[in-house]
Amino acid sequence: MTQQDRGIKVGVQKFGNFLSSMVMPNIGAFIAWGLITALFIEAGWFPNEELASLVDPMVKYLLPLLIGYTGGKLIYDARGGVVGAIATMGVIVGAEIPMFLGAMIMGPIGGWVIKKFDSLIEGKVKTGFEMLVNNFSSGILGGILAILSYLLVGPGVSVLTGWLVTGVEWMLGVGVLPLTSILIEPAKILFLNNAINHGVLSPIGIEQVKQTGASILFLLEANPGPGIGVLLAYCFFGRGTAKQTAPGASIIHFFGGIHEIYFPYVLMNPLLFIAVILGGISGVFTLSVLGGGLVAPSSPGSFLAILAVTPAGNYFANIAGVVVAALVSLLISSIILKTSKTKEGSIEDASQKMQEMKGKKSSVASALSAEDVNGDFTSKDIDHIIFACDAGMGSSAMGASLLRKKVKEAGLNMKVTNTAISNLPSDAKLVITQEELTPRAKQKVPNAYHISVDNFLSSPKYDELIQRLKTEDVVVEAPSDEKVEDQSPSGNQDVLRKENIFVNQQFSSKEEAIRFAGRVLADGGYVDESYIEAMIERDKITTTYMGNDVAIPHGTDEAKKSVRKSGVTIIQVPEGIDYDGQKVRLIFGIAGKDGGHLEILSAIAITCSEMENVEKMATAKTADEILDIIGASFEN
Repeated sequence: MTQQDRGIKVGVQKFGNFLSSMVMPNIGAFIAWGLITALFIEAGWFPNEELASLVDPMVKYLLPLLIGYTGGKLIYDARGGVVGAIATMGVIVGAEIPMFLGAMIMGPIGGWVIKKFDSLIEGKVKTGFEMLVNNFSSGILGGILAILSYLLVGPGVSVLTGWLVTGVEWMLGVGVLPLTSILIEPAKILFLNNAINHGVLSPIGIEQVKQTGASILFLLEANPGPGIGVLLAYCFFGRGTAKQTAPGASIIHFFGGIHEIYFPYVLMNPLLFIAVILGGISGVFTLSVLGGGLVAPSSPGSFLAILAVTPAGNYFANIAGVVVAALVSLLISSIILKTSKTKEGSIEDASQKMQEMKGKKSSVASALSAEDVNGDFTSKDIDHIIFACDAGMGSSAMGASLLRKKVKEAGLNMKVTNTAISNLPSDAKLVITQEELTPRAKQKVPNAYHISVDNFLSSPKYDELIQRLKTEDVVVEAPSDEKVEDQSPSGNQDVLRKENIFVNQQFSSKEEAIRFAGRVLADGGYVDESYIEAMIERDKITTTYMGNDVAIPHGTDEAKKSVRKSGVTIIQVPEGIDYDGQKVRLIFGIAGKDGGHLEILSAIAITCSEMENVEKMATAKTADEILDIIGASFEN
């Protein structure tokens, strides 16, 4: 494959994943709408005119707004989501049909517009006017986009959707819809399964449901028949690891609805593409003849989920479509496995190949190949590193600051951010946590690469990570010489006040020191009284010792609501105190709100990463000396 072809493939992968990422998080809402539709409309199982009145508002307003918000959030977090939802409202009101395609257009556009606006005014808003500018900019830009989408995008998408639905009806009428399996079955195995189902077929299918009460489009990609046929054939005629794992994979695929678990089995013997294509064609043909279809997307593509969103009167057709597809796929797969002279590859190699084609880590592939999720990776795999801790305001922020500096110095073109574990995005690729928190992070995002550290300030794993990411074909950017305005202690006077720096302190225990830090923050008006106990609770979850004789006690994730404004207190303990078996001489009590503490915290992290600086701060005689040492990090 040439570099140009590889670039096109990656571009298609990213676009397909982005389309599906707008729909996938909202599948629960689609299913809720589908169940209400199947149960209570006039042709449903339990017709109820009053409850059926939920159907139209949900499909016209709720679902498109969720897609629009999610699309905007993918571009620019919650702020982008809000503007994306406002912009989506314009296409909703400007059309008579459900605006799923319109939402998939306007949601990301809304997120992109507000992101660009914020980048243009960054550093130019006077202190005290941030909230005013933020709120009015999102409102004004969102309103403008809503008007434009009402006048232009809505009517255009209505015409496009009408053409697509007409095209589907024409394909059904002339009997060529089954031939779509020639494209759908190979494409979903190669890298576009969710993109095809949720990015293309679902929006058109929803409109078809509005017109006819059910749509066959929801079963073009989601039909588990072709996949279960291949897996059953391996159960009977496979060899080695493939035969041993096929029974378990069959259950996961057919009842769990995780289709990608059968993809490596096809890739082991590419002739099996013929089996899944013919299985898909026969299944769609059966559904077309018998009038099968669903009232909502089936996600995951489990046989049980298909039954749940099957309308009254369609059970025989839908079951027949799945069974026929499975039997045809089983027959062809069995013939291929028994007669093929091609040497069968290993399930491990096939799993790895599938991941490369999909462009992302796969949990089911790892299960098949017993590959450690923390295996080798390069900058091709990673473009965003996330530090995570319980609250996302202290240790993770310091770790992110240090690694961000190292990434910049190495010329690597990737983003480094921090967050609470509870807020880790589902598409996270590389997550760094303290050792005690890694199991929680893995549970939240099992498909990510995970790195555990026991010392956020001077872990050798940072340099190891940089070396792993620096490959010959990495895309690099020269370190930026751009200056950030007002990055000095004077620009953060309210966050770190001189009177909140205490030298030559002594404590009998760690808890006493933490309570002292919490009391300083409470008396300074940074936090409510309850925050002090939350700091004690946070340290019980996992230590706030950071390495290099430094600790950063702060509240739990739940305690963020007790923070009034960002603040930092520095407490010097020259003789040190026992902190979970470690000696601590510098304590940084932290309360973070809306990122107002991050500049100071970044300077502290960079300063304390050098033991020489820690020694100077731990032996300083005055608060001014400590401020001067931290201030040097801003200048550098």
